Amino acid sequence: MASKLIAIVAGVGPGTGAAVALKFAATYPVVLLARNPDNYESLAKDINQSGGKAVGISTDISDYKSVNNAVDTIKNEFGSGVGAAAAIFNASGRFQRKPFLELSEDDFASGLDVSGKGGFLFSQATLPLLLKGVEQKSPHPPSLIFTGATASIKGSAQMSSFASGKWALRALSQSLAREFGPKGVHVSHVIIDGVIDIPRTREWLKDLGPEAKLSADGIANDYWHLHTQPVTNFTWEIDLRPAIEKW
Repeated sequence: MASKLIAIVAGVGPGTGAAVALKFAATYPVVLLARNPDNYESLAKDINQSGGKAVGISTDISDYKSVNNAVDTIKNEFGSGVGAAAAIFNASGRFQRKPFLELSEDDFASGLDVSGKGGFLFSQATLPLLLKGVEQKSPHPPSLIFTGATASIKGSAQMSSFASGKWALRALSQSLAREFGPKGVHVSHVIIDGVIDIPRTREWLKDLGPEAKLSADGIANDYWHLHTQPVTNFTWEIDLRPAIEKW
């Protein structure tokens, strides 16, 4: 296991966040960020008991002070000179379908606060660590990966709040890819176009069979593939969906 570089995963919970954390924990110490400690405590315990290293930090990714506190905790744990091999932003604003004229200001802000503002705060907090990863000769280009959704490119009816946040996150990722790619940081955006197979969605699309939903482990493998791409072959955006998903 590499010990000088860490991986940071924001938005840890059942599904993509946990699968990505486990995938990267096989190579790096991992930092697990989520607002609710219930989302990372058992995962951190499993990683630590299996010989890896995981640190969970309760973090509101949309709050500047909370994100800064997470960075301070990381530096206290791993040292002030710590570098990052990967930072994965898997947090998401509240998913809601609601007629536009019935949306409150708070409803609309819920999409932008986590996906838009949260993506901004996470990027500002982790990019200095990723640039240190470049200096410290990370075996793979340090990677900043954002989790998107169907709504990142398609603003469906009654989805204006969620889509606005996801479009903002996609725009942020594209701008950062163009600015930091030449500096050695691989920034990419992943469109998750479909339902992920997690306990909460276990009964969804049941009549279509297991192939109707995305595999969280499969998503984690694709994130790892992005992370291991050389500087000669950076991918900014990929989209993932089950074979039978209509798109």
